[in-house]
Amino acid sequence: MTITRPTDLGAALALLDGTGARPRAGGTDLTVCLAAGVVESAPVVDLTGVGDLRGVAWEADGSARVGALTRIAELSGDPLLADSYPALARAASALATQQVRGTATVGGNLLQRNRCWYLRNPAFDCFQTGGDSCPARSGDHLYGVVVDQGPCAAPHPSSLAVALLAYGASVRVAGGREREVPVAELYDGTDATRDHVLGSQEVLVSVALPVPAPGERAAYLRATGRSRAEWPLVEVAVRLVCGGGGAGPVASASVAVGGVARTPLLLPDVAEALVGAVPGTAPGDGVDVALAALADLCDPLPATGYKVDLLSATVRAGVERALGTSAQ
Repeated sequence: MTITRPTDLGAALALLDGTGARPRAGGTDLTVCLAAGVVESAPVVDLTGVGDLRGVAWEADGSARVGALTRIAELSGDPLLADSYPALARAASALATQQVRGTATVGGNLLQRNRCWYLRNPAFDCFQTGGDSCPARSGDHLYGVVVDQGPCAAPHPSSLAVALLAYGASVRVAGGREREVPVAELYDGTDATRDHVLGSQEVLVSVALPVPAPGERAAYLRATGRSRAEWPLVEVAVRLVCGGGGAGPVASASVAVGGVARTPLLLPDVAEALVGAVPGTAPGDGVDVALAALADLCDPLPATGYKVDLLSATVRAGVERALGTSAQ
């Protein structure tokens, strides 16, 4: 396997243009996929030498742009990011292990392959490996989707995407036509052949976060089978903008969930029901109704019915944390 290590983005894009080469960031997912035969051996373009893709840049208005090669550990350990975007920092802190967080990157987390054991076992074919079916649907799909968007039954694994979706973030993509893509449009749940919409010659350059609003409150919570180094069964990021410096009623909200569908999902009805809620008090009847209605979004597979109640319970716990009515 040939590995090249360009030092600028233009050179990296040229090496990817029509060559069949694969970009590598931290390599925590690509290395495993190559070893398992999930992807065929091909030339690798190591992006770690492209310094422009690393670090956090703060704009004069208080917004931030995070380079795609920024390590997950840098997100979780940056006090400025934690102050401005607490749900993002908490999602980063909850990921994997300390060793993985020190190697894995923001871009790699957003663009990683799903964790389905049929995809990652070369004895099986699926939509992503050139097959014409999803063996998980008739096989073991205990950790699969409960909101069924299309042929593939594997949830998207990016926790950072969930938090970034709640913040209304976007990503800058280079290669071909440079463009800014909302995180909400980075994934397509109906396309069973891939886990994101970027082409093989495109590179995710950075993530743009909005200007923090005065009086913001936030929470991130994941439900897992064990406390450390586990993929979430359900996860939620909640962002609230409150009046009175954060102590007044909720003026606007966003709620995003992961682990339940092929893509991270926004829950607009729950967010709308939160408007008017007062920090330090119970969410209210409207939120109860919106949480109960989450069951209507669900179309569980035979083994994922447990996620219907788990989704509602996890979102409720995340909302209560954001409002300050439960322990962090």
